[in-house]
Amino acid sequence: LAGYEAALPISEKSNPITRELDQADPAQIVQLLKECDAEIFQEEEEALLNYKRLYSKSVLKTMTDVVSKVQEVLKDPDNSLIVLSGGGTSGRLAFLIAISFNKLLKGLGQQPCYTYIIAGGSRSLVMSQEGLEDSALLGIEELRKVCDGKKKVVFVGISCGLSAPFVAGQLDFCMNNLDIFLPVLVGFNPVSMARNDKIEGWHSTFRQVAERMQKLQESHKAFILNPAVGPEGICGSSRMKGGSATKILLETLLLAAHKTVSREIEISEKCLVEILRTYERAHKVTYAQSRKIAALLKQAGTSLQKKACVYMVGWHTLGLIAIMDGVECVPTFGADSKDVRGFLIGDHSEFFNKETDLLAQSPRFAFSQEAFVKTILPSLTELDTVLFLFTLDDDLAEVEELVIQVKEKTSNIQALSHATVGQYLPASLKKLFPAIISIMWPILFLEYEGNFIQKFQRELSTKWILNTVSTGAHVLKGKILRNYTVDLRISNAKLFWRAVAILQRFTGHTQARCLDSLLQVIYDSEVLLDDLRGKEISTHIVVATEKNKVVPTALLCLLRNCSVQEARMRLDTSHSIRAVIEASLNAPGRKRGAD
Repeated sequence: LAGYEAALPISEKSNPITRELDQADPAQIVQLLKECDAEIFQEEEEALLNYKRLYSKSVLKTMTDVVSKVQEVLKDPDNSLIVLSGGGTSGRLAFLIAISFNKLLKGLGQQPCYTYIIAGGSRSLVMSQEGLEDSALLGIEELRKVCDGKKKVVFVGISCGLSAPFVAGQLDFCMNNLDIFLPVLVGFNPVSMARNDKIEGWHSTFRQVAERMQKLQESHKAFILNPAVGPEGICGSSRMKGGSATKILLETLLLAAHKTVSREIEISEKCLVEILRTYERAHKVTYAQSRKIAALLKQAGTSLQKKACVYMVGWHTLGLIAIMDGVECVPTFGADSKDVRGFLIGDHSEFFNKETDLLAQSPRFAFSQEAFVKTILPSLTELDTVLFLFTLDDDLAEVEELVIQVKEKTSNIQALSHATVGQYLPASLKKLFPAIISIMWPILFLEYEGNFIQKFQRELSTKWILNTVSTGAHVLKGKILRNYTVDLRISNAKLFWRAVAILQRFTGHTQARCLDSLLQVIYDSEVLLDDLRGKEISTHIVVATEKNKVVPTALLCLLRNCSVQEARMRLDTSHSIRAVIEASLNAPGRKRGAD
């Protein structure tokens, strides 16, 4: 990466592996994204000498330090708490990990001591509301609420790009109250690349918060876990590698804490590496199914190209992974919330609180089995794709019943099933599917916590497959240019500045000119009013969130030197955003960039 897009943080760089992703066929898309995911486990090497990796000595050392702090909480659950917090994907993973470890504790007859915070509250678990991660004060307020009355709190703030104001506020609050809080920051950029823009309505930048934590780390009063995992396969799309690495890092650390606390043995780096290696094996086991994943991706892409939908129906936590994947397509690809949707089959009372249950009643965001059967099933067509996600430990009679109902409406059904060696899919169920991605996991002869390693692997494997399929389907739909999401929805400050960077990258114009063009599109004004330039970014975001195709429109205005109306007309009359922009990039008279 030497000298390559030097000014950008790793999490916002364009990954050289996927530079021509928009021209790849389904099999190539799977191969390229597989290579990107493999970078999570890359050891330190010459090309990345400046960066710590997941297996680096210093990262493992920090993990063992955090493990011992977590164990103090596990030994005194009455007065202590472990809080996991983030916005968007990071918050959804905080939720998933917190409920998993509370379940582990309950199974041991112990008191649950994990809780989660997500920017925007529980609603954000099942719908996209990225804008709420821009408030540092909101983050502090939420943290205060959940920690009331506790004497010791390990706080884990997750922000893949070291950028979310919501998390920065919480970490700052922890550092001002070190008698109760131990702050831990999880992300995947070096501190020197943390976001340094002033946070609206607050006194500090994320980088200043992270630098203060770095100083406190010397005396073990705060910790930063930030291995580099390389740029995302889709530029800036931290739902992919950032999300997977978050899950791997935190589950490894917390599992190690539980394993050693119950046996009163000292935590070793070897124990951490053993768990990390099981996740690395999960990558191989998952992508051994590349041919079948590519076929599913092609089918999902065809559905989206024909303006139909992709539904992912999952049992237990696989249903949660499906819901997350669907929700993330909205800001990432500017997708409609019904294009790709996840559903959770079975009882969800163990996961969700009352507020989310209420949301389950609203037809737009409903995610329950009942909602699928009542609102989706009757309107399914032959163009839609339905993917079933289950393990062979689930209620297979229930799976079979739902598959039969769906098959009456569409033949585009596929399954992703997870089994342990020695388990086989019943013939009656097997014959219902034209194609099954069947993943076989080895038997783990481990103590109680070992069952959770398997559960975590299956979730991660499902996440990798769904991320690859939904990303690849949008590539085929023409939503990606090179490896940039040119049709992202501008719903928070991070995405606003990413949009400006994309305009600069493809037009070669100055930041000021690109910003002006973006504001012209957001406000539908041909002449830029000076007072718009002076407004807070949050004002622009409120307007932009409600608009479609903002970035592609601005890109065409700049490339063709045309009006907003003409740009919109060109986009509306084309089947593919990528095709229109590609034609404009190659138009006569266009100055060619170095690319």
